[in-house]
Amino acid sequence: MLKNACWITSPRDAGEAAYRYRKTFTVAGKPLKKATLSASSVGVYVAELNGARVGDAVLAPGWTSYKHRIQVQTYDVTDMIRAGKNQLSIGVGQGWAVGCIGYGRDNHYTADHVSLIAALTLTYTDGTAETVATGEDWEVETSPILSTDIYMGETVDLTAPVKTVGHAVKDSVKTRLIPQVGEWIREQERIAPIAVFRTPKNELVVDFGQNMTGYVELKIHAPRGARIVMHHGEVLDRDGNFYNANYRSSKSENVYICSGDDDVFKPTYTFQGFRYIHLVEFPYDTVDPASLRAIAVHSDMKRTGHFVCGNEKINQLYHNIIWGQKSNYLDIPTDCPQRDERLGWTGDTQVFCRTGAINYNTAKFFRKWMGDVALEQTPEGAVKGVVPAALKRGDTRISAAWGDVACVVPWEIYLAFGDKADLRRCIPTMKKWVEYMHHTGPAEFLWLGGMHYGDWLAMDAGEDSYVGATSNDLIASAFFAYSTSLLVKAGEALGMDMTEYRTLYRNVRQAFRDYFMENGMPKAEFPLTEVTRPGHAPVDTVRRGVTQTALTLILHFDLCEENERPALAAKLVELIRENGNRMTTGFVGTPYLLHALSENGYTDVAYTLLMQEQNPSWLYSVCHGATTMWEHWNSLKEDGSFWSTDMNSFNHYAYGAVFDWIFGVACGIKTDPDAPAYRHINIAPHPDRCLGFADASIDTAYGTVRVHWYYKENDRVAYEIDIPNGTTATLTLPGAAPVELQAGSYLW
Repeated sequence: MLKNACWITSPRDAGEAAYRYRKTFTVAGKPLKKATLSASSVGVYVAELNGARVGDAVLAPGWTSYKHRIQVQTYDVTDMIRAGKNQLSIGVGQGWAVGCIGYGRDNHYTADHVSLIAALTLTYTDGTAETVATGEDWEVETSPILSTDIYMGETVDLTAPVKTVGHAVKDSVKTRLIPQVGEWIREQERIAPIAVFRTPKNELVVDFGQNMTGYVELKIHAPRGARIVMHHGEVLDRDGNFYNANYRSSKSENVYICSGDDDVFKPTYTFQGFRYIHLVEFPYDTVDPASLRAIAVHSDMKRTGHFVCGNEKINQLYHNIIWGQKSNYLDIPTDCPQRDERLGWTGDTQVFCRTGAINYNTAKFFRKWMGDVALEQTPEGAVKGVVPAALKRGDTRISAAWGDVACVVPWEIYLAFGDKADLRRCIPTMKKWVEYMHHTGPAEFLWLGGMHYGDWLAMDAGEDSYVGATSNDLIASAFFAYSTSLLVKAGEALGMDMTEYRTLYRNVRQAFRDYFMENGMPKAEFPLTEVTRPGHAPVDTVRRGVTQTALTLILHFDLCEENERPALAAKLVELIRENGNRMTTGFVGTPYLLHALSENGYTDVAYTLLMQEQNPSWLYSVCHGATTMWEHWNSLKEDGSFWSTDMNSFNHYAYGAVFDWIFGVACGIKTDPDAPAYRHINIAPHPDRCLGFADASIDTAYGTVRVHWYYKENDRVAYEIDIPNGTTATLTLPGAAPVELQAGSYLW
């Protein structure tokens, strides 16, 4: 793959600039059978052969736990080789490995300079082969890209002279090189502006109509040396002016200096999250909308799920969920794509992964990322809040619901795609996480204490609180039980003896009930053990047990007895109605809330929450013009002001997890744990007039599963159902007994 190649770097510190590494070589005068280029970098690279770009991927080699492994991409370049002299040129920018990542500037968490390794293998028809590999004979030159950084943006000067800075020097990179594991990152949709206008502050702003991840391509003919300075933002302020204070220290500024000819500008080594651009400097008073395109960039996953209904606001919500996933499935599952973060937050990932696996085939995407989760897991079994572990500040914070990604994602991906090999690879990670919870804190079968994120951004501890009112101990111990139950299911699916963990689960469940519950209900409050860490604000200063989130977890995680369910569900509904038929849940409770209601006879209340338009609700953001999911329920307040500047992303996909309820309950399509990947399908739709009709489908390995229900005369509901060849289904219609179905199309 990289025969005879060694790591090289520049003889001169490139700083934030992108230097190019080049090698001229001659192809022998005999027929060429095949030519392949393998390459990787510390940083991100772009290869050119004879002046043409190699491949269509961007931001290679992607983002892995670099200290453990870096991917190598291999390209077929046979058609790009010509007889005689050829030139291979590879540019390298800072990327995630070297540039600003985490919080603040100068967080070079992998290296303080870029490095490159590459090998071009030429195989001839006579069976001979030769290799052009990176070494000290490669030349290094400057490029028009004077600076590039994931957070800060890119500066391109087409008037800057390109100079040779010397020959490459060997570098020492201590990591493991592996073939490409994840999906390629590619340019996807191209979006035209919907408006170009001047704000009340006379700012020249372009609106692409869609919040997204990627970058802007600009075509222009301007005088030589003319400057274009482009800032990015997600929303306008209440007065209609450009706004991006919520990007924190992420400058997100692209600067272009024109050549005087016909120029095409777009970033090479960075990306932005945005809907709007502010042209801070531009050589003309007006902008031709035809010269601009926003290019969406994300992992090249296959779209599998589709949904439409008769309610346009719910359709817009689904649109926002899809675009939130596109925006945050860029090689790793990130929290947001715009500010100085863009990290693989494990909590966001686990709550959304089921929805993600409905919308897209995410098997390969998560195979790569879960490999990094395993590599980053501590010897004790702890899973950090961010993978890859790019944080210096707060890097050791271990939290329930975040670390539980170790068990939740493998199980959900197995249900969706049925790959036992993937599940088997994850079993050690799952076991280590469960054992970590088992042996942390003062109690054997409870998780008490710890620096948890709690019910993040819930509304029940006050609007300005980051952590909700639900006891962190209750949340942590509930997830201890839940993850242990998933480990048992995973092991049994693989034919393993899980007696030890079944016993552990029973003990954890009983300990939870003994400590947190009394007379079938959660206790109102618990002893306050304020958890602090030097330099960090206290966490869990409010410990309540009777909250929407607490009741939801107890019901959905099966931590109650059957005879206790009616009272618990009724109490949950009471809390919802006391709050004006609105939820108060955050990142932990929200994904399960509607499920807890529908599983206990309150599907009507679940629909009421789904259709709620007042804050907090899913449709509040829709009614306020959102085109992606928001981080906070009221990121934009009714008066047009912002909830905060430091924690206020308008492209945060976690709350989009509601779609797994729409798909699995409203439309009624669920996979069977005993026959995963939709080999057997449980279909139990719950129609409601508020949707008008619902039409959902998913492309599986066997074909397309589809459920379409709609109302006819006299409130009769019609059902159209498609079951693909090679599968069976159990259909349960409202008020009817289950019916077993073979493959085919059905109409009820």
